Amino acid sequence: MNELGALSLRLAFLVSLYAFGAALWGAYRRRRSFVLSARSATYASCALVSVATFVLWRALVVRDFSLLYVAEYSSRDLPTGYAITALWGGQTGSLLLWAWILALCAALAQWQNRERNRELMPYVTAVTQATLNFFLFLLIFVTDPFERVPRMVQDGAGLNPLLQNPWMAIHPPSLYLGFVTVTIPFAFAVAALATGRLGDAWIRTTRRWTLAAWFFLTIGNLLGAQWAYLELGWGGYWAWDPVENAALMPWLTMTAFLHSVIIQEKKDMLRVWNMVLIVLSFLLTIFGTFLTRSGVISSVHSFTKSGLGPYFIVFMLTTLAASALLISYRLPQLRSDNELDSFLSREATFLFNNLLLLGITFATLWGTIFPIISEAVRGTKITVGPPFFNKVNTPLGLALLFLTGVGPVIAWRRATARNLTRQFALPFLLGTAAGITVFAAGYHHFYACVAVAFSVFVFTTIIDEFRRGTQARRALVHEGIGQALGRLVAKNRRRYGGYIVHAGVVFAMIGIAASSAFRTEAQVTVDKGESFRAGSFDFTYENAREVSKPHYAAVIADISVKKNGKHFATMHPEKRIYRRQQQPTSEVALKISPWEDLYVVLGGIEGREAKQATILVYVNPLVSWIWLGGLVMVAGTIVAVWPSAAEKRSLAFSREEVSVEAWLD
Repeated sequence: MNELGALSLRLAFLVSLYAFGAALWGAYRRRRSFVLSARSATYASCALVSVATFVLWRALVVRDFSLLYVAEYSSRDLPTGYAITALWGGQTGSLLLWAWILALCAALAQWQNRERNRELMPYVTAVTQATLNFFLFLLIFVTDPFERVPRMVQDGAGLNPLLQNPWMAIHPPSLYLGFVTVTIPFAFAVAALATGRLGDAWIRTTRRWTLAAWFFLTIGNLLGAQWAYLELGWGGYWAWDPVENAALMPWLTMTAFLHSVIIQEKKDMLRVWNMVLIVLSFLLTIFGTFLTRSGVISSVHSFTKSGLGPYFIVFMLTTLAASALLISYRLPQLRSDNELDSFLSREATFLFNNLLLLGITFATLWGTIFPIISEAVRGTKITVGPPFFNKVNTPLGLALLFLTGVGPVIAWRRATARNLTRQFALPFLLGTAAGITVFAAGYHHFYACVAVAFSVFVFTTIIDEFRRGTQARRALVHEGIGQALGRLVAKNRRRYGGYIVHAGVVFAMIGIAASSAFRTEAQVTVDKGESFRAGSFDFTYENAREVSKPHYAAVIADISVKKNGKHFATMHPEKRIYRRQQQPTSEVALKISPWEDLYVVLGGIEGREAKQATILVYVNPLVSWIWLGGLVMVAGTIVAVWPSAAEKRSLAFSREEVSVEAWLD
């Protein structure tokens, strides 16, 4: 069976290489038979990579320790669920997962466009298959998932205990889906550059792919933050870790791209900018993979040091050079005759939005790669910590939050004083009042007060937009409020889905500001029966007990908690030792409420009969609002991406028209 997997990978490499060559030859010679053959080869490479993926999955589940990868990342006592997730628990398996998702996306893009975009599709095929070929090359010649163990073993090393968490079943696949789906709009952008079809057709074609990439990147980052919050036991959810940054940067540039393409569609502007953004987004997804798998930067998320780094660097430089040449070649055609009329306009606001997003991206990139640069220049690796990122990105993030409220509602071309007053007077007053109220309540953190003020400002503009639209529809067709609101959103899914996403951003920003500025923490060592206080809570260490499970041993503390003199909860944090790896982990005790999270960690137990315990307590206000904001963003994206009845009719007509044209040809 394993031989079938290895053979499938090698055949996929050859078939994918053929698809790349046939697509380019068909485009160059205008031979449709070669283009169709390349499409068939794309489907075949997808099927072959799928076979290889399922063979490795089977080996992990049945514990076939004849494979080196299975021996390194699975074991007999590993639960079956985690044996399945071990596919992305190691470097080789995660690369195979990446290649599989890319093969699926390439095949789906071919199927969606089987009757459309004939001129673009050969180049789309070439780009997707070239990228797939790169990953298949690594899997065959550098890090083979079907490599045999030098000598037979009876059991494996098992999965890293930090990865034995339910969130790890969905966080990496979500992030990989986000990374990989960026390839499709990038491929269409390259196809537009290669063919000279530089209008917004390629943007309309890939709009849902772009939204899907942003959607999965959002979910991936949120689930990663959730995993760090629950599993690492440090009381936070984002540490500006290099691999966290690598996942954040493409999300930032794709957010900029989503806003920027609106200007191209509406005003035929920013064509060059959009090309640069999508190329940058694609390169950042590859850069993130390079950081994780090369081992050049230490991270709790990264894999061990490997020889993959040079291959990724060559691939990124080649992609950058080819993209730069294409953009330079088409630069005269990419330039637009339209210019910015006023800085007080929606176009200008969207441009400022893009500049801020790129500013945050650059600051994050610089802080991430600075240790590499310092080691190369001075021979000493200097790590840039959270204070740098917070100091630079916080004001940029707040400015971005403010523009989130301004951009969607300010007038196109040029806003008048009357328009500005009508749109923003009430939101401005309510936002200012909210900021002053928070400050007067004793919360004197400047950035947190500004964040609350801007959040209320943005949320008020969103509510006002829904109110205005609903009132206008009711006046026109005399519907009830609920019916008018529902049909308003249904007929303008992209616009109002975007507003819902912005509302989710508001909730998340409030949660980030409050949990960062106003959290309480305490670390104490207490005897059994002794009490201590943190925030508004009183804690008493009652007892500790040992628990033995098949693959770990644990010590669980019993800590009673009172609030305002009344019993609030009994918390049970634990410290585990995984027998196979001899690796300790902390299992957090968490009490969640809409207003604050009570987060308790067991640092250690000392003395006979667990006489003494070290306990860490964090009181994190409004952390739940971050996860709520994520859910709202997900809901808004689904609304925006869901096709309306008019879009379905338009798509059906377009396909029928192209089918008739093909029949006539």
